[in-house]
Amino acid sequence: MKGLYITLTVIAALLAAGACTSNHKAMGTYEFDKQFLKEHSVQTVELSAENGQARLLAVPAWQGRVATSTSGGASGRSYGWLNHAFIASGERNPQFNNYGGEERFWMGPEGGEGSWFFAPEAEQTFPNWLVPAPFDTDIFEVSELSGNSVCFSKDVTLRNAKGIDFAIGMKRRVTILEKEALEAITGPIPEGVRFVAYTSENSICNNGDFAWNESSGMPSVWMLGMFAPSETTTVLIPYNTESEGIIVKDDYFGKIPPDRLRVADGLIHFTIDGKFRSKLGLPAGRSLGIMGALDPEQGTLTILKTDIPAPGSRYVNSQWGIQEDAFGGDALNAYNDGPTEDGTIMGPFFEMESSSSAAALAPGESLTHSQTTIHLEGPEELLRNIWQSIR
Repeated sequence: MKGLYITLTVIAALLAAGACTSNHKAMGTYEFDKQFLKEHSVQTVELSAENGQARLLAVPAWQGRVATSTSGGASGRSYGWLNHAFIASGERNPQFNNYGGEERFWMGPEGGEGSWFFAPEAEQTFPNWLVPAPFDTDIFEVSELSGNSVCFSKDVTLRNAKGIDFAIGMKRRVTILEKEALEAITGPIPEGVRFVAYTSENSICNNGDFAWNESSGMPSVWMLGMFAPSETTTVLIPYNTESEGIIVKDDYFGKIPPDRLRVADGLIHFTIDGKFRSKLGLPAGRSLGIMGALDPEQGTLTILKTDIPAPGSRYVNSQWGIQEDAFGGDALNAYNDGPTEDGTIMGPFFEMESSSSAAALAPGESLTHSQTTIHLEGPEELLRNIWQSIR
């Protein structure tokens, strides 16, 4: 019954939220979300491309995350998943404020001795899991702003699970792309396909007086995007067939059943419906720096593109608890939401994630992790052609 109670509570909150915005666009549109955030005192920075149709909203109070974007102007589809019920409630959760948003800036690892999410000596179980304020409630300063770009920054001190304090400068620049810049990535975009795309450059700097290494623990830039699931969405991840070792880690929340995960011929197919909580990861040696989410019924394709990991680079392991290899982690991840053991659901939503390599930085040095998020909307055949050309 607890799951039913939460579902009814969410529906009531959404109805209340919809009532507040009854004079604006329909729910699910960009304008609805823009007005919703405004009416709930969430300040945003809006970037738009020259065509006026490609737009995005970034939120300084949410660490400069991209809340949502659209390829169709005010009345266009809102691509990011927002937790309307939680935002409307005005509540603060001491563990994690799940506002949503299609690209947020975190740091890894989540688990292990170098974790930022567990106190020293704490058992790494959910009751002890705590999202640090710089990833959750800290407001980032808008240090630069132009018509198509915005830069956010914050200097923080974080303690890892080893009890070591890190002085870190965090900086994030988001730039919306014009069609010419996007086509340099995708190839020609045909008539009948709408688009919005943006690149983020996410940097961490060692502001302290000691070098970051395997002994102290090393952070990584960890980017996570939240989107609405559907019965017809599939996450597609090409992988390096010539690399050694496992192709995909598929047991974060128990083994993903074969009817939801297919790995063959250099491509991973991961079913996304928001009904079965599961997560997978692609080791660095397997990553080709790209993944996509295709929904043929709604006519949408979301592509996440980032750098291919350098040979021999180390990636933090975010598995909770004792780890055999703290730097044998994933470069790409995908998550499908669903009921937890007590029947509650955080969303539902799904996530596409990318990570930088572990930051072995001397004082004053920095690491930057860039990724591009692309939304395309149009006929299925055209979307599949674009996917084949870019992958």
